Amino acid sequence: MAVRARARLEIRRMRPDDLDDVMLIERAAFRHPWSPELFRRELEHDWSTILVAVEPLTSAPRGTERIIGFLIYWLVHDEVHVLNVAVTPEHRRKGVARMLMGETERRAQQAGASLMTLEVRRSNQPALELYREFDYRAVGVRPNYYVDEGEDAIVMVKEMKRPR
Repeated sequence: MAVRARARLEIRRMRPDDLDDVMLIERAAFRHPWSPELFRRELEHDWSTILVAVEPLTSAPRGTERIIGFLIYWLVHDEVHVLNVAVTPEHRRKGVARMLMGETERRAQQAGASLMTLEVRRSNQPALELYREFDYRAVGVRPNYYVDEGEDAIVMVKEMKRPR
């Protein structure tokens, strides 16, 4: 089911034929990007979901779209773990990651999740600010988590409110 996030933006599950576009974003966002094979495996796991933010292209034939961001999460029992969030450089700081996080939280709530978790680079201030907006709180540090740069990860959690 696709969800309209804004008049011009839609969030839906990634399809195998989206891989090339997602890989362009992954390579632009991370110094050590995931491989296409890792993405293919995530598409096959029952517990894994990859959401994509798509923008319709107004100058192209009807039905043509461009992927401008993605988010990967796992749902295991009653816990959601966010693995990866990335947005094209030209669409950063425009609410795309916020919309992806909001849709992930909505799906987590719908699935009855009681906890959401993630790790984030200590130096990634924009991401830390975004996660705090969603009421994530830092609960620990994973030293040298990003081994290639020797950078620590901040472990963040969010307790989900139970529907009344």
